[in-house]
Parts: sequence; C-alpha cells; structure tokens
Amino acid sequence: MEKLQLSFLFKIIGLGSASGLIYHNNTILAIGDNSTYLYEYHIDSAKLDRHPLTDNAQENIPKKQKQDLEAITKYQDSLYIFGSGSTENRTKMLQVDTTSKKVLAANDVSDLYLALQSFGEIKPEDFNLEGAIYNGENWFLFNRGNGKNHKNVVFTITGKNFTTDFRILSNAYKLPKIKGVRTSFTDAVLVEDKIYFIATAENTESTYDDGEILGSIIGRIDINTMQLDFTKKIEGNYKLEGITLFQKTKDSIVFLVCEDKDTDVLESSIYKLIVKN
Repeated sequence: MEKLQLSFLFKIIGLGSASGLIYHNNTILAIGDNSTYLYEYHIDSAKLDRHPLTDNAQENIPKKQKQDLEAITKYQDSLYIFGSGSTENRTKMLQVDTTSKKVLAANDVSDLYLALQSFGEIKPEDFNLEGAIYNGENWFLFNRGNGKNHKNVVFTITGKNFTTDFRILSNAYKLPKIKGVRTSFTDAVLVEDKIYFIATAENTESTYDDGEILGSIIGRIDINTMQLDFTKKIEGNYKLEGITLFQKTKDSIVFLVCEDKDTDVLESSIYKLIVKN
C-alpha cells in the first residue's frame, strides 16, 4: 500500500494560478493559466524570472481572453506547453527552448483537438486538456473530466506531427469521488514506465466555471497496459494542478506539486509530495 506525505515547501511570489511545473537544474519552470509568461524560479536564491511566451505577454488576463495554458512537459532540450482547448482561443501548443527560454514554435492545434473530441466521443463543452507527457515516441494528453459527463480520458498520440500525420488511442477512466464529487485529471508526469497523475474534485459541471474544491488524489497508470494501478486521497482540500518529479530513491518517489487557488493574487504554493512503497 502506497503511503503519502504532503508538506509545504515554499511560496513563489509573482506567480499566480499555477497550472503546471517542471523541475530542472534546481529550478522550477512553471506556467499559470491566466498568464502568457514562462516562470523560472531559482530555488537557492528564491529569484523569479519571467520569459514572455507571446508578443505583449500579460498576467491576470481576463477569463474570456486568456489562452488557458494548462499543460507543460519536457523532452530533451524543449518544453511543450498546451492550451486547454476548452474554448476556441485556447488551442495553442508552444515549443520553448529550455536554455534560452525562447519560443521555437507556436502551433495552432485546433484540428488535433477536434480529432481528439471525435475519437474520444467528448462534446466540446466537456473538452479540457490539463496534462501532457512526451517521451520521444508518444504524446499523452489528459482530458479533465470536470464537465457534465465526467470524461476523464488519456489520449495516446503517435506520428510525425500534429497536423498531417498522427494516430490516436484513447483510454477512459472512472476516477474516485471525494464527498460525492468525481475527481478529474489535473496533471501527470512519467516516471520510467509509470504515469503518476493528480486529480481534483471540484464541485462544478463546467470546464469553464470554478467550483468548491473538495480535495485531490494521486494515482498511477502503467504505460504498457494503460491500466490503473492505484489511487489515493491526498490530505487536505487542495486544488493541485501541477506535478513534477523531484527525486527518486529505492523506497520512495518525491514529487513537487503546485496549488491553483483560482484567484488574481500573484503567489503560488509549492508542496513536496512523497509516495512511499
């Protein structure tokens, strides 16, 4: 039985509505869903740098206008950042160089998102990507089932590119409830051949409107079978929206997770989550 230990680590002042993070070279690279900056937090010095992802980058962008950058993953020397797809203006995928923090490509992936909706039998109002993984061969995109039909789906995408040559597999999951509300994917990370994901129970049936936060879980999926290994409730009533690998030992895996409080306050709490075997 997996044992969990969650502890507060530090607060990043200047980063609001954190939605995804990557631990890299003793720094945290993070995105916020109401911002068009990439944030670089230097853990030792507590210094925060901002790197624009678009022309005229902004923070605290109004909800109707924001790109809703919700998913971030790293492979080799690039970061890949995805909009949620929950509205028509949230369909960008950005490739960013990890060293220079410069945007290498900005792609419209609306056709891919339409294909995912069709293949996964997800209505537009239930489509809301919140997590991404790339391992050099396959992309794994995680649809958050916080819409009316609770469509928690992991899409596996292979092919040369997202526009003309891709193939899709989908796996749907019935995640557990917290206080009667179904949890839904908020992020995921790959550790060897296992996907570790977090999911939150939010009392809403809308991918757009926020609701009361009832807590989060962590779970694991075997990448070879796509079967669910386990799920476990995380202590507290946190809306955990990002997860990244911090360190791995023989007896435990340590993750960093971030909390999204759905406010305009430019600060985000980072926690250490230890999963013991």
